Amino acid sequence: MKRYRVCVLGGGPAGLAAAASAADENASVLIVEREKKLGGILKQCIHDGFGLIHFKERLTGPEYAERYIKDMIQKDVDYITSSFVTDVKKLSDGGFELELQTQEGMEKVESDTIVLACGCRERTSRQVFVHGDRPAGIYTAGTAQYFVNIMGYMPTKKCVIIGSGDIGMIMARRLTLEGAQVEGVYEIKDAPAGLDRNVAQCLDDYNIPLHLSTTVTQVFGNKRVEAVEVCQVDKKFNPIKETARIIECDSLILSVGLLPENEIADKLGIEIDNATKGPLVDQTFMTNVPGVFSCGNALHVNDLVDYVSENASLTGKYAAIYQPSNRTLVKINYSNKDFLYVVPQYYDSSKGGELNLYFRAQKEVRNHKVAFLINDEVELDKTYKRMLPSEMEAVKIKTEKTVEHAALRMGGPQK
Repeated sequence: MKRYRVCVLGGGPAGLAAAASAADENASVLIVEREKKLGGILKQCIHDGFGLIHFKERLTGPEYAERYIKDMIQKDVDYITSSFVTDVKKLSDGGFELELQTQEGMEKVESDTIVLACGCRERTSRQVFVHGDRPAGIYTAGTAQYFVNIMGYMPTKKCVIIGSGDIGMIMARRLTLEGAQVEGVYEIKDAPAGLDRNVAQCLDDYNIPLHLSTTVTQVFGNKRVEAVEVCQVDKKFNPIKETARIIECDSLILSVGLLPENEIADKLGIEIDNATKGPLVDQTFMTNVPGVFSCGNALHVNDLVDYVSENASLTGKYAAIYQPSNRTLVKINYSNKDFLYVVPQYYDSSKGGELNLYFRAQKEVRNHKVAFLINDEVELDKTYKRMLPSEMEAVKIKTEKTVEHAALRMGGPQK
């Protein structure tokens, strides 16, 4: 049975970056990918805009993935596709035994450390309580994207999109360019869920209406979607019945949020953050289970693939150089009134080192100062002209202090 230093679960942008980074530390690395080809969701993202931060270029999704795949191959990283982990066990020496389902049958490998880079999945209509029939023509935005960009099929002639996530807005534009009529995008909240640039480039530029504080409440149809009911909602997201109207269409496309894939984390007994739905980690992105790390969208859903690569590269390095030791975890405190979440959730003061902090504001704020405190002293403060729940913020904090207390705080409006 072959043993690796690092086993990376997932061959998407996070897994590729983590594997390449681990290989830079002279670690033996194995990537396990369930699809036929590496690259993850990037394979079907043929629009550009990737790599602006990391490569300083506008790349398509396949181009971005190809650069990492070539780099990984040059570094002799082992990988196996069309395979997935069915079981994982902790070994007495601190390592792990992984049972894999491959095209050739069941196989087992051992690894000193594991990196969870499994990505995320899309919420379905039932998870957002859309009632009614279950006819053909209800797709997640990612499925619609796969049909158009990979398979060359048009899944709709006239559609309604529920949710204003980035992939939903991107598909609104894509379907319009292919000749479909996008009747509108309906967002239950009072602000778009995706990036401002996608609102401008995908909806405004193509005259696609965005209806805020409005959602789809029911689907009608026998064998195929025939119509949907939409309603405005109140501040508690309850439908206002008198605003209901029926829209004829042949498809309903959902862009209603993503959930980190964490089935393997559950098997290992890893603690999950209720806010991110991903694992709780320290500044090395290690979970509560020693030797198990998490990165990318399996840790928390990122806006940009560049941030995924940045976070995953750090994770791969830490997994490669990991040595078992006692941990002194200090919780990073924050107010739920100010922030949706903060990652990492802990700082291991026994390891020290740089802290790469990712966070989202609970609501839109302008000209607010955010401060990071260590032992009740301000270590970093920054004034943001504008913060949105839909846009993740990232800061790097260097300290040589022994951390006993840590907190992220938001101040009032700055003049």
